[in-house]
Amino acid sequence: MSENPRARLSDIAEHAGVSEATVSRVLNDRPGVSTTTRQAVLTALDVLGYERPIRLRGQSGLVGLIVPELENPIFPAFAQVMETLLAQYGYTPVLCTQTPGGVTEDEYVELLLDRGVAGIIFVSGLHADATADYSAYRALLERGLPVVFVNGFAEGVDAPFISDDDVAAMDLAVTHLTSMGHRRIGLAVGPSRFVPVVRKRAGFISAMCRLTGIGEHEAADLVTHTLFTVEGGQAAAHHLLGLGVTAIVCGSDLMALGAIRTIRQRGLRVPEDISVVGYDDSRLIAFTDPPLTTVRQAVGEMGTAAVQALLDGINGTPAPRDEFVFRPELVVRGSTGPAVSDHA
Repeated sequence: MSENPRARLSDIAEHAGVSEATVSRVLNDRPGVSTTTRQAVLTALDVLGYERPIRLRGQSGLVGLIVPELENPIFPAFAQVMETLLAQYGYTPVLCTQTPGGVTEDEYVELLLDRGVAGIIFVSGLHADATADYSAYRALLERGLPVVFVNGFAEGVDAPFISDDDVAAMDLAVTHLTSMGHRRIGLAVGPSRFVPVVRKRAGFISAMCRLTGIGEHEAADLVTHTLFTVEGGQAAAHHLLGLGVTAIVCGSDLMALGAIRTIRQRGLRVPEDISVVGYDDSRLIAFTDPPLTTVRQAVGEMGTAAVQALLDGINGTPAPRDEFVFRPELVVRGSTGPAVSDHA
């Protein structure tokens, strides 16, 4: 360490491109300094060979990122966007993946707290389950830990939420299919306790009533709740084909692949006999047979917004406690075509 504190402050300030007062605030771990500036000062300390003050050595620069699983390609896509951006701001993400029977979300949170994370981003977690207990989230907020939630909404939790517009997604899909003459359209989605599912169902029923003229009850009968998996898509398609649909909108791309499998097992063709629309536009979906028409989530924009909201919270300038809804985009490929006839 230099014997002249003033010289040391000026050296660090010059190297980091900030004022000496800012360096002093960082070294004394005081608020009012942006994440990028704080990181620049700490980097200058390291580069110039100065020891970090003891109070700063324990700052891990870690951020928790909790996702449901990695089998659905949409979750690695979210994780990649967030990891890249966090790294640019000097943070190291700790990716926590849930699997059935494995470590629970609450257990992951405890592990992350033990490691001294600066904040946590939850993707499609318990906050998306309308039947879940949100007390653990409130406890995190009470202790001042910045948290951000992606795709889901927990009533009474005072934090930023980043969501895809599920209602608009269904409107896009149904509008596309009705424009090609489809009137009997089915919806295959996941369990009804999830907030995004409730919203998709409502958006689908509203669009069907408006665009085909059927009643709410009839439209609701064309909704099948199953699992967000290939197998779930297969089961849903089996039921919906029995109702005579000519097109199926699915709550995930994996479900759409399952639906296509069932359609082909019935000796029918996609899209000549049955049209299929997916949801997510996850990687490699453009290369399926046929290439899948799908509703694309704004993964890049949503991931960026989630990281920015978290960094704002870490920085002491929290983002508005509100839900930020991003509009999806319909990507038309080869799995949808004109309606030919009803299939009983």
